[in-house]
Amino acid sequence: MNPGDPLLSVENLALSRGGRALFAGLGFSLGPGGLLLLRGPNGAGKSSLLLALLGVLRPEAGTIDWHAEEPPKLHYVGHQAGVKTRLTLLENLRFWRDVNGETGIGAEAALEEVGLGAIGALDAGYLSAGQTRRLALARLLVTDRKVWLLDEPLAALDAEGALLAVRLIARRLETGGAVIAATHDDIAGMTETLMLGAAA
Repeated sequence: MNPGDPLLSVENLALSRGGRALFAGLGFSLGPGGLLLLRGPNGAGKSSLLLALLGVLRPEAGTIDWHAEEPPKLHYVGHQAGVKTRLTLLENLRFWRDVNGETGIGAEAALEEVGLGAIGALDAGYLSAGQTRRLALARLLVTDRKVWLLDEPLAALDAEGALLAVRLIARRLETGGAVIAATHDDIAGMTETLMLGAAA
């Protein structure tokens, strides 16, 4: 695969759920460093599209072509954070590192990165909604994967947490990865501002 080649190509995709058509004729491509934001009202099919790209939902028509590898190795962070409440923060990250592969930074370093380093020994069930979202974002760091699929990545985060999430996204793009995010937030503008500031 050459550096400029697309990571993903989607053509004429159609998807329905519960007998209701969500979309049809959808097409796009995504290359290294690409950020694709899925926008629209609730129920428009943003989350369902992410699940189709992930391979969880089967489209009625069209093709999803991951050019890099088959099956693709992706990171997915959905509405449900996938956090085990009876495990500590560190145990949660070590579990996901063991499942997905130890190709990123260590669990302790990942917690520091998302601002949870001081409470790594705490059971995850004691976390606030915003802290739980930070822990889910830390999962992106313990295993390195080129493409991230994120469903409302800024949900429940305060201003500092939102900046953290955007910073992680910007870093993923700068290193040749790609991000597809379903969101109501201006992640593109925030990411562009952050990357321009870093380059200045």
